[in-house]
Amino acid sequence: MTALLEVQNLKTHYRLGGWLSRRRLLRAVDGVTLTLKSQQTLAVVGESGSGKTTLGRTILRLVGPTDGRIILDGQDISRLSQARLRPLRRRMQIVFQHPYASLNPRKRVGQIVAQPLRVHRVPGDHRRQVGELLERVGLSASAAKHYPHEFSGGQRQRIAIARALALRPDLIVLDEITSGLDVTVKLRVLALLRELQAEFHLAYLFISHDLSVVRTVSDRVAVMYLGRIVEEAPTEALFERPLHPYTQVLKASIPEPAARGNWNPPVLVGDAPSPVNVPPGCRFHPRCPLAQAVCREVEPELRELAPAHRVACHLAEAPPHFYPHPPHPHPPHPPLSPSGGEDKGEGEDR
Repeated sequence: MTALLEVQNLKTHYRLGGWLSRRRLLRAVDGVTLTLKSQQTLAVVGESGSGKTTLGRTILRLVGPTDGRIILDGQDISRLSQARLRPLRRRMQIVFQHPYASLNPRKRVGQIVAQPLRVHRVPGDHRRQVGELLERVGLSASAAKHYPHEFSGGQRQRIAIARALALRPDLIVLDEITSGLDVTVKLRVLALLRELQAEFHLAYLFISHDLSVVRTVSDRVAVMYLGRIVEEAPTEALFERPLHPYTQVLKASIPEPAARGNWNPPVLVGDAPSPVNVPPGCRFHPRCPLAQAVCREVEPELRELAPAHRVACHLAEAPPHFYPHPPHPHPPHPPLSPSGGEDKGEGEDR
């Protein structure tokens, strides 16, 4: 299976401050390299502020890269003008985190879903195409007549997915799309994404902070911390044997059913350093209880220590798991509910 997307040493920096204050550099994305194959799902996980959302938007050229290369199906798009980029936008779409903000409240759903068809002058009956898209994501065609505020959060996210599908893209960036949904609705949305991926041969860049969700949908996982990838591996390899201390903490924060009320999630000391003031050496060392002198002085390179398993840690050859799980194994994939239905009665999702 060939690579659909290649990102090479990608950087997105912002200059802060003005003539009255000292100018500073915010390193939102700071040297990311990754590959996404056609029809696969790569999850990017990390805490808030890790740079994962900026990474997704930079890959789609919604944000201009400072340096590095973005290669889509063999073509470098990192420096293309907006005019030359326009035809390629049909091949890459995004579903944003907040469906309440990403859908224009003044437009009917039919207008929202049809907008990409109009902008890119797709031939055919747009009304019919919109109806088919809405039905495919589990809504009725009559939803096209209504406004976004008439729908629940889960239904709005389905509308956003339908809009992203309108141009039949090859790549969809999914930015925290299950955040704020209750468990039942979340599982239905994830099941829908799997079905659509198989039907339309989609590749997903799945951005999330929730590792329990990531494990159910992804083929590979990249863990991001303070603008950089600190570990990347096939999903099951990363969950079975995380090599970076930060990944171990993220994994240990997933509730364990066998704990029966005795589960105490780990808590890292302090907050993540600011991307404006990146610490020397390993970026994780101020919060890592295993940090040694070399960690404070030398930034580790992202190295392949097992087949397709890369990690940036000086101690990764024999990683001490300082937050071990109980000895029972995780199921490889929690069962997903059927994707159908219109997510009625979804509690917190409303």
